[in-house]
Amino acid sequence: MIGRIVRPADFERVLGAPQRSRSTHFAVHYVAGAPSRARAAQTAEACEPVVQQLSPELSTGAASTTLPLVDGCQHWLGLVVPKRHARRAVTRNLIKRQLRAAMGRHVAELPGGLWVVRLRAPFDREQFISPASEALRETAHGEAESLFHQAAHAPLPPSQAGRRMSGPRRGKAKPAAAAG
Repeated sequence: MIGRIVRPADFERVLGAPQRSRSTHFAVHYVAGAPSRARAAQTAEACEPVVQQLSPELSTGAASTTLPLVDGCQHWLGLVVPKRHARRAVTRNLIKRQLRAAMGRHVAELPGGLWVVRLRAPFDREQFISPASEALRETAHGEAESLFHQAAHAPLPPSQAGRRMSGPRRGKAKPAAAAG
């Protein structure tokens, strides 16, 4: 199962990572890990229970333990399809459907973590006149397939923390103290 990335902080974190793969119209970003939890969920765990503990026995019989957990996802997908690159909602929805389907087909090959796919360039309106044409669907499908295939077989990027520490400092350099 593929979860959705919904929090802006998670999108910022993933989009800050280097591109994992790219095509003419799309770019894929990846960060290992899980989405950050909502502040309400973090504070709810720290609170004491108000209601007394109820009996764990069910009146209908034993609980089934074969069902998977709801939050058992290892892959989360976020999609960025801005209006400036795809004006019509029909086109944006078609692109999102193609990207979700491609991720679903390649999920077994991809490492677990946060994945964001963004539309980085518009599709040519001269070539794709209809907002949901078969030609647009086939082009988006082909690019999405190649994107996730590249992402699945590309080497993992180096650790972000290690790269920041060894790289040059950003910002203005402090002036040297005057000798005196």
